[in-house]
Amino acid sequence: MYLADHTWPELGDALSEGSVALVPLGSTEQHGPHLPLATDHLIAEALATAAADRSDAFRTPTINVGVSPHHRQFPGTMWVDPPEFRDYVESFSRNLAYHGIDRVVFVNAHGGNVQHLREVGRRLHEDEVAYAVEWMWDESIPELVDDLFERNGPHAGPKETAMITHIAPDLVREDRLEDARDGGLVDLDDADTTVHGARTFYDAIDNSPNGAFGDPTDVTPEKSERLFEAAADQLVRLAQWIGDRDRDELFPEPRVEREA
Repeated sequence: MYLADHTWPELGDALSEGSVALVPLGSTEQHGPHLPLATDHLIAEALATAAADRSDAFRTPTINVGVSPHHRQFPGTMWVDPPEFRDYVESFSRNLAYHGIDRVVFVNAHGGNVQHLREVGRRLHEDEVAYAVEWMWDESIPELVDDLFERNGPHAGPKETAMITHIAPDLVREDRLEDARDGGLVDLDDADTTVHGARTFYDAIDNSPNGAFGDPTDVTPEKSERLFEAAADQLVRLAQWIGDRDRDELFPEPRVEREA
């Protein structure tokens, strides 16, 4: 169910303690010469929509701009600074809790958001406001991602190309797939990312001139559908798991008292 499609009387009857919200979050940032800036938030929204349609969870509106300053050199990329992003998502989540939704899945499709969403979840958990977890779609099916694509990449590679091929094929610039591969970084081992144990880069452009990583030419509609359905299934299972837990299972244990 998409929360914003309903009236307040309808939601007043539906919302209660134990309700689960799926909050799609992504970014608006470069994804190489072949994918739209909307890639991450399109993936998050499509997965959250599919999972909400297949479960009792509510999907919320999408948060389209995330923490993306490491892509700032590429025209069109948008971002918010981490403190503002964390505060916004926390306030958004506390609003859900006010209406009775005390379980939240941050359906995330952007790596730059991960640590900040986990911090928001920790704050909400500590205050016993809501149980909120960060879920990154590709981390839910790592073996399948590795099996499907020979030369993967963390950004604008075959896995994200496959997801957009399934969700919005008209937005994939198929005539630029080889350009993405040849002008980007196909193999991460070729990047000088660490020197004497220190990570030496800050921005995506430091390793990939066109912002793409991996080989997106290794994508087919069949692989794309398989990838999407596997991730959506994992999200449905997660929403059901959280919804089935007693509140006492989700919130902090009491302080350990000193033994007699």
